Amino acid sequence: MDNLPSLEIFLYDEQIGTIVQLPGDKNLFIINSTYAEHYSESVLSLSLRDRWGDLLVDTRPARTRLPPFFSNLLPEGALRDYLALQVEANPIREFYLLQELGDDLPGAITVRLADEHRKSMSQVEKRSKSAFPQRQQRGLHFSLAGVQLKFSAIWEQGKRLTIPVDGVGGSWIVKLPSLVYPGVPENEYTMMNLARQMGLDVPDVALLPLEHVAGLPPPFQKSDVMAYAIRRFDRDAQSRKIHIEDFAQVFGVYPEKKYDAASYRNIAEVLWAETGERGIVEFIRRFVFNALIGNGDMHLKNWSLIYLDKKTPTLAPAYDFLSTLPYLPQEELALNFVDSKTFASLTLDQFRRFAVKSRLPETLVLDTVQNTVRQFKQLWPSVETYPLAASAIQTIEIHFKSLPIWRERE
Repeated sequence: MDNLPSLEIFLYDEQIGTIVQLPGDKNLFIINSTYAEHYSESVLSLSLRDRWGDLLVDTRPARTRLPPFFSNLLPEGALRDYLALQVEANPIREFYLLQELGDDLPGAITVRLADEHRKSMSQVEKRSKSAFPQRQQRGLHFSLAGVQLKFSAIWEQGKRLTIPVDGVGGSWIVKLPSLVYPGVPENEYTMMNLARQMGLDVPDVALLPLEHVAGLPPPFQKSDVMAYAIRRFDRDAQSRKIHIEDFAQVFGVYPEKKYDAASYRNIAEVLWAETGERGIVEFIRRFVFNALIGNGDMHLKNWSLIYLDKKTPTLAPAYDFLSTLPYLPQEELALNFVDSKTFASLTLDQFRRFAVKSRLPETLVLDTVQNTVRQFKQLWPSVETYPLAASAIQTIEIHFKSLPIWRERE
């Protein structure tokens, strides 16, 4: 395989494997034998572990795309198309996209093109890609998984975010306002702050005028609108990488399956097995909070694990908390909860069934649900101090007051 295009995969500073492009447009992840011997000391993904906890060394090739774990490192939708345009790569040929975006991926992964293949890779790429406009700049050289347009940025002088020229190294994520839905940055900023007040594990967040974000590409430079920023929890205070994986990676499914490849029960079972009571209580509290605010987008990619010591997974800090109801009035839960996706199904009895099916302590689950609802009721009036539109507040209030868990008592 020495003459085949290949990408070297690093976890922290150690090369753990190689993605090789095989004949027939297939991509195969080959794990280094040295890494395989010490896998438990630096975990890449739970998806590479068998039922006994051993590393699955024999992986399957993927056609055209990358294997699911690596595919989930890349952005989705319009963001993928935009970044692919900038680096002159066909968005469906993930091998080349990962090659270009490999310097600043989520977690502690770094990807580098093998030196001996740089020249041949360039020739292959020219034959395989569509006709793209000439590249205007080499910025945006990072990948933040998801659909919404967002950029890695550096906080400077306490009130300004700067997107690095090379797109690498930012410790904050700045999200641009939606072109379709008004007030999304204000919505997410409000909900994340309310979650913090509830005692949930929430990173630092900020709301600032878009004109205070330096280094944005010309198409996104606007005034009189706000941007939302959140501190990256996969970087420490010294900007060193911390490994994370979302639950699409945990379950080994592609991003487009994030709404239907697994359920909340599946997430809970992993958390109970890997993180115990602390993780499951935080999970239930987050689930109830998002149900109360009407967030119908808590899919597999909006739940993640973090490896603070490189080997032990814990539930990663919260992110992407916002109410989707002001924009999508008929919204439902992103994943199945027991046997339903409707918010109206969230009764205490349904949580009791959830506990039984997930093999969780029933009292722990029900007490956590009721305590979270009680705390939310006490906290909600403070929403008036945040920059959330009055119409959105009214929509959310009508919603949570209609939920069975809002009205029920044990």
